[in-house]
Amino acid sequence: MKKTVATKILFLRHAPIRDAGRLHGRSDADADCTTVTPQSGFTLAGQGIDHIVTSPARRCVQTVHALWPEGLQSDAAKLGISTDPRLWEQDFGDWEGRPHTALPDLGPMPGDTLARHAPPNGESFMDVCARVRPALAGMVAGHGGQTLFVCAHAGSIRAALAVALGLSGGQALKFQIAPLSLTVLTHFEDDLWAAAQVGAQGLTVSGIS
Repeated sequence: MKKTVATKILFLRHAPIRDAGRLHGRSDADADCTTVTPQSGFTLAGQGIDHIVTSPARRCVQTVHALWPEGLQSDAAKLGISTDPRLWEQDFGDWEGRPHTALPDLGPMPGDTLARHAPPNGESFMDVCARVRPALAGMVAGHGGQTLFVCAHAGSIRAALAVALGLSGGQALKFQIAPLSLTVLTHFEDDLWAAAQVGAQGLTVSGIS
């Protein structure tokens, strides 16, 4: 019997932003990594991680280096790391950096309409899905049969869920992806996907063998 090739992707949303009172999408901001410990990194590495991918955002890179502070050294071997700009958070355009209290009230809006809405000079959630799709395909093509750890944003993780599970933008926006929560997707042959967990707290992994 032919053995099924499974590629596992562990998505972690970065640690909380220090300037939490403002909207940060494409704008860079520091992460508060005080609750991130190397022990969590060792626990994650114990899942057999073969490679690390991160959004170029400073908050994501800082989170990764808080997990693996000594040159990304695991118990087994030194982990490779790469950055992918397609994993950036949604670009909120003219709303970037504004206090949350100063953001416009869009009023009642169906989920799919909201997913297509773009702030002035920004991008919509569907735009995020469009750029995450090839990033996800590239991970599978380049690391088939491996386990990847990806540090990204709430928006790009929701986009990965939409792409992998065939969800509408409105459906994907309903997922709660808190800072330092873990979402696990597994890709099988024939482009089949499964979600082992979504937005789980505590950096624990279920559905991983």
